[in-house]
Amino acid sequence: MARGPVGQITRGTTGTNRLRRVDRWIARHPALRRCADPLVVDLGYGASGVTALELHARLARARPDVEVLGLEIDPERVARARRQLAAVRAGGTPFAPDARVSFARGGFEVPVPGARRAAVIRAFNVLRQYDESEVQAAWTAMSARLAPGGLLVEGTCDEIGRIATWVAVGADAVPRTLTVSLRLAGLQHPSVAAERLPKALIHHNVPGERVHAFLAALDAEWERAAAVSPFGPEHRWRTALGALVEGGWPVRERSRWRLGEATVPWDAVAPR
Repeated sequence: MARGPVGQITRGTTGTNRLRRVDRWIARHPALRRCADPLVVDLGYGASGVTALELHARLARARPDVEVLGLEIDPERVARARRQLAAVRAGGTPFAPDARVSFARGGFEVPVPGARRAAVIRAFNVLRQYDESEVQAAWTAMSARLAPGGLLVEGTCDEIGRIATWVAVGADAVPRTLTVSLRLAGLQHPSVAAERLPKALIHHNVPGERVHAFLAALDAEWERAAAVSPFGPEHRWRTALGALVEGGWPVRERSRWRLGEATVPWDAVAPR
């Protein structure tokens, strides 16, 4: 007997422009830029197909030949997204009528046409409703559908996309990095990201755990950098991250600090 999609239906709180932070990070990643077949999967896009359409629009600036496949378990959501796509094809939306976007039913098994494998799978706000004990199995199932050198980007964000965190997982199902991405204007404490940590980390934000130490150190340096606030929040953020590096934290991707991002190796924050 044929198996149905693997996983649970997401809550469906899709929001326009909600995933812009992770989208622009994916757009710069070598997993997309250097792949032979730029197939990107938006897994669990929710009640509206807009996130898949936005993902294509953003990634197409880096890879004009990118193709996005939106997958959802709920057949009604797939039907709704296909109706949205029909409006796009008719030229009645801001999206390109010829955008290489499609929608299908699927879950963690990541069904794709033929023998193709995804260069990138974005699974955002999907695992938040699962138990932590189920995370690795989900990572393993999704990563198995990646092309060599491919990337699973799994994370969560707030309702309007001002707070986001994500884990980059390789095709071997091993996590590589954690990224925290925040809107710097009006930011009080970077540890606000704690409430939006990926499921693999959110219950470990307690004393004695690495992710707690990282967020505490980030808060401390943000407070110390208050003296440079007159130069703007971006300058304050970069000053704080520079101090973290001097203190021994391996914060990567310096060129992206200006965007409110901080990326560290997984082993710097992994649960003990």
